[in-house]
Amino acid sequence: MKIRRRFSLMLLPAAMSLALLAGCKSGATPIRTLLDDAPRYDKQTVRIVGTVGHSMGVLGYGAYQLDDGTGKLTVVTKESGAPREGAQVGVEGEFRAAFTLGTESVAVLMEKKRYTP
Repeated sequence: MKIRRRFSLMLLPAAMSLALLAGCKSGATPIRTLLDDAPRYDKQTVRIVGTVGHSMGVLGYGAYQLDDGTGKLTVVTKESGAPREGAQVGVEGEFRAAFTLGTESVAVLMEKKRYTP
């Protein structure tokens, strides 16, 4: 009986860690965090997950706005066009901070990889 209890106590931290990882949205950074500290993330590879808002694509190139509930960020793609509006997507790419004026930051994410969250 003591062995079983000890074994259960050893598995508890591992189970809790797996549960936390499952809820992390693949290591996604909230868009608000990126925009609030844009110079820190400039030219860094980041992941974001959200819902596609406005999108447009022409000849394989595309741009779309991604909303994760904390903010909106424009994503630019040179390879796979833009996903349809309303789609849930995850994106990995290079964050580019254009400028900050007062409390507003203008930035884009240059898409390297898109995935289904």
